[in-house]
Amino acid sequence: MELAYIPSPSTGVIHLGPLPLRGYALCIILGVFVAVWFGNKRWIARGGKAGTVADIAVWAVPFGLVGGRLYHVITDYQLYFSEGENWVDAFKIWQGGLGIWGAIALGAVGAWIGCRRRGIPLPAWADAMAPAIAIAQAIGRWGNWFNQELYGKQTDLPWALKITEGANREAGLYHPTFLYESLWCIGVALLVIWADRRFKLGHGRAFALYVAAYCVGRAWIEYLRVDEAHEVLGLRLNVWTSIVVFVLAVVYIVLSARLRPGREEVVEPENGAAGAGSGPSAKDGSKDTENSSATSSDAADASGSSDPADSSEPPGSTGSEEPSTGDGSSASGSDGPTANGTAKDARSAKSGADGAVADAGSPQKG
Repeated sequence: MELAYIPSPSTGVIHLGPLPLRGYALCIILGVFVAVWFGNKRWIARGGKAGTVADIAVWAVPFGLVGGRLYHVITDYQLYFSEGENWVDAFKIWQGGLGIWGAIALGAVGAWIGCRRRGIPLPAWADAMAPAIAIAQAIGRWGNWFNQELYGKQTDLPWALKITEGANREAGLYHPTFLYESLWCIGVALLVIWADRRFKLGHGRAFALYVAAYCVGRAWIEYLRVDEAHEVLGLRLNVWTSIVVFVLAVVYIVLSARLRPGREEVVEPENGAAGAGSGPSAKDGSKDTENSSATSSDAADASGSSDPADSSEPPGSTGSEEPSTGDGSSASGSDGPTANGTAKDARSAKSGADGAVADAGSPQKG
C-alpha cells in the first residue's frame, strides 16, 4: 500500500506562449546564478574585487557545459550512435545528460583562461568557488526530477519517488537519487565552509576537499542507480571515476599542505597595489622628486649666473634682473647664492654700460 511518496511532475516543460520553459534548463541556470552570487561574496571576503567571479564565470560556465555534455555523450554513446538512434539528439542538452566530471574538468580550463586574463591565481579562485559549485550542483540535480531520470532501485520507503510510464522507464516507486545527491551536495558545501574557516585552507585545498567529499557521496549514490551504464570489474564507470578522483584530491591536499602551507595573502594583485601610494616606497619616491627638483633649480641658477658676454642681450640691458642695493642684496630682499649672483651680474652690466658710454664720447677712428 502506497502511504507516502514524492510525486514526479507531469511535464518538464512549461510553455509561456511560444516560448518553452524547460525545468531542467531552469535548474541549471538557477544553479549558475546562485554559484556566481555566493562565490562573489566569498571572493570579496578573501580580499578580491567584486565582479571578478562573474568575469571568470563567463569563461568557466560555457566550457563546463560543453565538457559535461561531452563526458555524457562519450560514456553513453550507445544512446546516440547505436542502430536506430538519432545522433542529432546528442546536441539536445535540455533533455538531460551532463556529466559532472567533464563539467569540472573542462570548466577548470575555462576558469584558468579567465584567471590568466585577470592575473589572479586559479587555486585561490577555485577555493572561493568550491562551496558555491556544490550548491549549484544541489540545485541542478532537481532538473533530473523534472525529466524523471537518474532514479535508483525500487523501494517502499515513505520518501520514494513515483515514476510514471514513459520512454525507457517503467512506472513504480524508486529511490530518489537526485534528492540524495542534492542533499549530499549541500552537506559538502557546509563542510567546505566550516573547514575553510577552521583551518584557513588555501592554494586549492578547499576545492580539493569539495572534490573528495563529493566523490564519497557519488560512489554510494551511483550504486543505487538503475539506469544503463558501462561497468568495469562489476562496478559502474562513475564509481571507478569517483575512486580515482577521490585519491587524487586527497594526495593533492596532503602534498599542498606540506609544500605550500597557509593561505594566499593576496588573491588579486590589483587590490594589493591600490594602497601602495601611501607606503614607505611612496615617501622615498617623494624624496627623490624633491632632490630632482633641487638639482634642476641649481642647474638653472648656474645658468643664470654665467658671464654677460655669453648672453644674447646687448650690453647695458638688464632684462628681468632686479636692481642691486648698496649692501649687495637684491631689491626683493632675498639672500643666498641666487641673490648674490644676481647682484654681481647687475654690477657687471653697469660697468659695461659705463664703458660703452665712454667709447661713444671719444672720436671714432677712420
